[in-house]
Amino acid sequence: MNTKTETPPVDTSNLFAQVAFNRMLDLQREFAEGGVARLVLQTRPELTNNHLAVHGGVVMTMLDGAMSSAALSKSGFTRAVVTVDMSASFIKPARGRLVAHGLAVGGGKSICFCEARVEDEAGDLVARALGTFKYVDP
Repeated sequence: MNTKTETPPVDTSNLFAQVAFNRMLDLQREFAEGGVARLVLQTRPELTNNHLAVHGGVVMTMLDGAMSSAALSKSGFTRAVVTVDMSASFIKPARGRLVAHGLAVGGGKSICFCEARVEDEAGDLVARALGTFKYVDP
């Protein structure tokens, strides 16, 4: 008789939805699979700055969320991640429906390197980022 208890497989696919800040923004993850992710946000006045564009912190959140979702999906949703480093460039003011695209581009068992971009509803580039994520136990 085998007395060793098997640990059930870990599923971190629902971590994004558990982040209260994502819910407050109404940030939606449309897709995350195989190291690729897509998030969408319909902007509203309370998310804008004094230039009536989406606040840079909201755009940074989208970039971070897209990259972390890509990293999670690269692991098959068996790990969690924490952001170790992130750099972003803002290209133009963010307005209207925004889409963030994340891609896991490298790394290994403990680190995942990602890139992301946010586009507006016309498909124009709003911002882009590079990020480093550390895999951790959930």
